[in-house]
Amino acid sequence: MDIGKLQTFRVAACDLNGQMRGKVVPGSYAEKLDSGAVRMPLSVLNLDLWGEDIDGSPLVFETGDADGVLRPTGRTPMAIPWLDAPSALVPMSMYTDDGAPFEGDPRHALARVLEQFAARGWQAVAATEMEFTLLDDSGVQPQAPVNPRSGRPLDGAAILSMSQMDAFAPFFDDLYSGAFSMGIPAETAISEAGVGQFEVTMRHGPAMEMADNAWAFKALVRGLARKHGMAATFMAKPYLGDAGNGMHVHVSVLDKDGNNVFDDGGQDGTQVLRQAVAGCLAAMPGSSLIFAPHANSYARFVEGAHAPTAAAWGYENRTVAVRIPGGPTAARRIEHRTAGGDINPYLLLSAVLGSIMIGVEDQMTPPAPVVGNAYANDLPGLAPDLEAAIDAFAKDPYMARIFHPLMIDNLLRTKRQECAKMADLPADQHWKAMLERV
Repeated sequence: MDIGKLQTFRVAACDLNGQMRGKVVPGSYAEKLDSGAVRMPLSVLNLDLWGEDIDGSPLVFETGDADGVLRPTGRTPMAIPWLDAPSALVPMSMYTDDGAPFEGDPRHALARVLEQFAARGWQAVAATEMEFTLLDDSGVQPQAPVNPRSGRPLDGAAILSMSQMDAFAPFFDDLYSGAFSMGIPAETAISEAGVGQFEVTMRHGPAMEMADNAWAFKALVRGLARKHGMAATFMAKPYLGDAGNGMHVHVSVLDKDGNNVFDDGGQDGTQVLRQAVAGCLAAMPGSSLIFAPHANSYARFVEGAHAPTAAAWGYENRTVAVRIPGGPTAARRIEHRTAGGDINPYLLLSAVLGSIMIGVEDQMTPPAPVVGNAYANDLPGLAPDLEAAIDAFAKDPYMARIFHPLMIDNLLRTKRQECAKMADLPADQHWKAMLERV
């Protein structure tokens, strides 16, 4: 795509909540992007859920709200299928004036973790399963979307229903077409366990590329839903009592020769696999704020409701947080099942891959894999709510090894402010703040 021929295009970076922050610029800017022509305050990536400055933030009050420089990530400009006029999105990352990566940028957080893999001659490969809910948000509370065929609201779950997929075929036709035009490798789509809930999987690829895809895919889903007269949300729990939205991540690691370091030809996998699992389990309580970043996120963790509640692992066991799927051993991988759909994909992969690296570096040993129902075992779990997750993240030694101190401080300030603001809102209005922002 020649963005120089467009009347305007968009440049955007990812903030702590996964929202796009950026500018609409004229086509003439196409030749200026690499030179740092686009500037924004560094604090823009550290706004709260509503897009407001963080009280007492050093980025605002100690630096005079200094500007940073946006530079292209190297990703090809992406079409924007939900807009009527031709346009494009150029993904950007934030840098300081001296050319250093701005450590408050979530994309740079993931880059820091991936550098540790590269130092070993390893490449992290990831794939995602992304759940979202289509709904009608025109009333005082979210409601089930109207079935385009019958004209009546959906009245229940339709797990793996082809009839429901057919009913929403126009939306999914546009979704696949849009994903293709944006360079997002969408694969299977299914009707899931919740009312109006669907899941789309992504083909595996380099971890940074997968994070980019997840970030852009969320915008695509929300934008196209509006074009089809609906809303789409990745909220972890759109309806109490119904299935929540998760984002499972599959991770494998390749050595310099392209061999999977988790595969030894057997069903159990390598010692490196077990070390990686142990790291994931050890870091899970402190990672709660990454996997469940909003108050609504914790409503998803209900025993027996497809959302793991304990730091447990096992082979071919969907009740555990860290699952080792079956299948060909050459594809041996870790499926991390904890995160909600409301996460920031860069921070999510940073936490998962960072904990894997800690497990390998410290040569950790995991407990015995869980056989049967993990919900029935008394096992360590995630933080029980957002306030506890904030406290756990603040003092966790593993998080301090994974994330830069600036990122930790920014995220803590942001989440504490959001907690206070949510407390001032009626509980039945919280959904409006999160519906299309997470």
